[in-house]
Amino acid sequence: MQGGKQPGPHHPITVEPAAQRVIVRAGGAVLADSRNALLLREGSLPPVFYIPRDEVAMQELMTSRTRTHCPFKGDASYFSTKDHKEDIAWSYEDPFDHVLAIKGHLAFYAGRVDDIETYPRD
Repeated sequence: MQGGKQPGPHHPITVEPAAQRVIVRAGGAVLADSRNALLLREGSLPPVFYIPRDEVAMQELMTSRTRTHCPFKGDASYFSTKDHKEDIAWSYEDPFDHVLAIKGHLAFYAGRVDDIETYPRD
């Protein structure tokens, strides 16, 4: 989707393949195990892993009612666990063109899951 504020020197955004294997755990379950995650760096915010949907246990998640808008990335949808851990992950279903690589990916809040582990990719 076109539009949105453009990243630049005052608010840089980069998306690149993550050099690590990423495993996300919550409630004793593995919610994601990816060797194909993307790493998004945005301004002064902590880096965030975006994991392809086909490497996320989507059957363990349900869509939440929460929606937000980022002027740089677009409209975000949120996901909760079936045991009601609210809004642990988000996704940009139709992101702006300059971050199109994150389409079809989910990101998890580090403080709302048990752990986001990283390992060297094999």
